[in-house]
Amino acid sequence: MKIAIGSDHRGYEAKERIKAVIEGLGHTVLDRGAESRESCDYPDLAFAVAGDVAEGRADRGILLCGTGLGMSIAANKVAGVRAALCHDELTTQLARRHNDANILCLPADLVGDALMRSMVETWLETDFEGGRHERRVNKIREYEKAHCTAAGEQSARSAS
Repeated sequence: MKIAIGSDHRGYEAKERIKAVIEGLGHTVLDRGAESRESCDYPDLAFAVAGDVAEGRADRGILLCGTGLGMSIAANKVAGVRAALCHDELTTQLARRHNDANILCLPADLVGDALMRSMVETWLETDFEGGRHERRVNKIREYEKAHCTAAGEQSARSAS
């Protein structure tokens, strides 16, 4: 798989370590930044990774910031993205199995290296279950089709 990854300055060092985990599992990494610990704005990185996933340039994405909250909020604004903020292996596994999460958001300041590594491995190795969960994910997709594009077009018209 091709995995897009991004972080803000607080997640930079963890991102660099996670890239090695992803590559060690045989996947390709598309690094969207940050390139250092210099302060940057998390929405820019979240939108870059979310765009890669939504538009098919990457199969999945991983985003890191201090708490993971900002990244998950921003990434979930992009239609087609189901970004899940996870804190342990169980929530990571369920995000894939039940929600078909295509972006994993990690709290770089709150989760240690060993747990973060295990979460990434779990997330990359866990498949979507489908079944009753497929019906629910499809409802999200249908809502996005009906409401998100129209809202975006309306906002663009209002700004002109």
